[in-house]
Amino acid sequence: MKVFIVAILFAVVSAAAVSALLNVFQEPGYVSFATGGARVGDPGHNLIGPT
Repeated sequence: MKVFIVAILFAVVSAAAVSALLNVFQEPGYVSFATGGARVGDPGHNLIGPT
């Protein structure tokens, strides 16, 4: 029974540690996939011409 409780505690502690570590390295999608050439507000010319 002691081994089971230690395993559960280890799982909880390791999950919390990995979650904290991922919060440091991960970025939101709007930051990760933002480029200088993306013009969402002004589509300009597309394949069928100006809109």
